[in-house]
Amino acid sequence: MALHNLIVALLFVLVTMVEPSTCHVVKGSVSCLDCHRHYNLSGVKVAVKCDQVKKLATVTTEDDGSFATNLPSDTPMSATPSNCNAKLLGGENQLYASRKNMFSKIVKVQESNSYTISTPLAFSTTCPSKEANCGASNGETGSSKTVDIPLPPEWGLAPSSYYVPFFPIIGIP
Repeated sequence: MALHNLIVALLFVLVTMVEPSTCHVVKGSVSCLDCHRHYNLSGVKVAVKCDQVKKLATVTTEDDGSFATNLPSDTPMSATPSNCNAKLLGGENQLYASRKNMFSKIVKVQESNSYTISTPLAFSTTCPSKEANCGASNGETGSSKTVDIPLPPEWGLAPSSYYVPFFPIIGIP
């Protein structure tokens, strides 16, 4: 009997030590502008960021493009979040999105502790415009090839491409 009372007392102490946390859930969805009707929208990453909060929440979409995550907070008992935004990060394949379809402000809905995006997050799987430069830059950056000077294997040195691009500055006054 004493053991039973001890267990009940320990459970009571543990329950009183637990702090209730306020959980603010944001729900939304992404859409594809040039996909067929039953396109699988899973795997698209969405980031949620709030002002005055250091943490960032990232979530991956479901098959229908929907997502749900908790708003990021620095403390377990956080106040109502302010000025939060959602951003479309990308997916398994190359996605194209305009700036206005890539960001959305997060707003509160009628239900308590529930938030949603104010504008739709949308993307395309192909370059939306012939005039836009959707691909990689055309030779504007330098080559990524490394220089490999042949060294005798007897020297036991690593390939020269590991240290040739480094030119030390000697004699700085």
